[in-house]
Amino acid sequence: MAWDFETEPEFQKKLDWADAFVGDEVEPLDRVWPGLAFTPLDETRRRVVDPLKHEVRGQEMWATHLGPELGGQGYGQLKLALLNEILGRSSWAPIVFGCQAPDTGNAEIIAHYGTPEQKERYLRPLLDGELFSCYSMTEPHAGADPTMFTTRAEKDGDEWVIDGWKFFSSNAKTASFLIVMAVTNPDVQAYQGMSMFLVPSSTPGIDIVRNLGLARESGDEGSHALIHYDHVRVPADALLGGEGQAFAIAQTRLGGGRIHHAMRTIGLAKKALDMMCERALSRETQGSLLADKQFVQGYIADSYAQLVQFRLFVLYTAWSIDKYNDYRKVRKDIATAKVVMPTVLHDIAWRAMQVHGALGVSNEMPFLDMILGAGVMGLADGPTEVHKVTVARQVLRDYKPSDDVWPTQHLPKLRDAARAKLADYLEHDVGNL
Repeated sequence: MAWDFETEPEFQKKLDWADAFVGDEVEPLDRVWPGLAFTPLDETRRRVVDPLKHEVRGQEMWATHLGPELGGQGYGQLKLALLNEILGRSSWAPIVFGCQAPDTGNAEIIAHYGTPEQKERYLRPLLDGELFSCYSMTEPHAGADPTMFTTRAEKDGDEWVIDGWKFFSSNAKTASFLIVMAVTNPDVQAYQGMSMFLVPSSTPGIDIVRNLGLARESGDEGSHALIHYDHVRVPADALLGGEGQAFAIAQTRLGGGRIHHAMRTIGLAKKALDMMCERALSRETQGSLLADKQFVQGYIADSYAQLVQFRLFVLYTAWSIDKYNDYRKVRKDIATAKVVMPTVLHDIAWRAMQVHGALGVSNEMPFLDMILGAGVMGLADGPTEVHKVTVARQVLRDYKPSDDVWPTQHLPKLRDAARAKLADYLEHDVGNL
């Protein structure tokens, strides 16, 4: 039997170190510098963060999802999942460990499709944690349907000229470069007529019209840009991969991004469950602890069951990615994890908020941020509903319709077949009665 639910002792030691390190050294950054994880380091933050990154490298835990040739450890997705459960507790932790979104996905596609020159210019500093990147794909009018994209890139001599609008391009205001998806051939299907470009943020014509914030953020806190690309000129070598390969590249990037979000969500949901259990054991009302109340016990049991099931499924999906080394072969399970993820986080955070009473809905506890985060996870890298369609279609491929007017499991039909199969025995039994 090859089944095994234990982590090898050497890597478990690294996870134990990461758990303590994040709690002692990294989570304090969330409290002192909230919302600045994706902001270039100033002198003060650099004096704190750079030594932490150095410690992570010394523990061989930097960029664990990438191979040694790219500055990582080559541990694979399963070990990354175990690590990301820890990092998911903190917005700064992925930065300190070199595996933050969207940079992990962007690094992955540059590693797969970039030229040596592109890797040197964009990938190396990205992996070194010296800059941030932006994935500029979604458009204001198109939502989750990339076949409706209208942003164009047209060849003009030895340059490409990009024109159009992009929406919710996260971290654009602090990114050093953007990966832009654009129509390069409108005369063919969108799946063959789109390309991706590596565009430095300083390129003339990039107009960040405004940065949208999430629901609880003030107007000046937003980091999700509405961008107008107004005759943005880039050289021919800005093309990432071949012309017309945008969809293939996007699936490589988004497949990894979706499962990485799920990995980190485990850690965040576990944090909510931990807080719920602590509160239940600490707070007394109407003569007994909250932990003795059946409603609260139900909250805890339901939350634990949801979290354990989700965690095991994410780990299985990560194991499958390592096994096949092909996101397309694991597409159904990645989509399923994406579907389940927002519900798990929302439900556990909501219950934890309820158990904390009035304090739970205040800005002195993180539950409303978690619930908002669940909403974001339901939309990031494609809406939940779109992924449900993907899951259903993938599941249906393993089935075929009944070749009869009755279902294959129709009991009278099965009973007749069973009697025919055992007719000789049945006749013998009748004869002995």
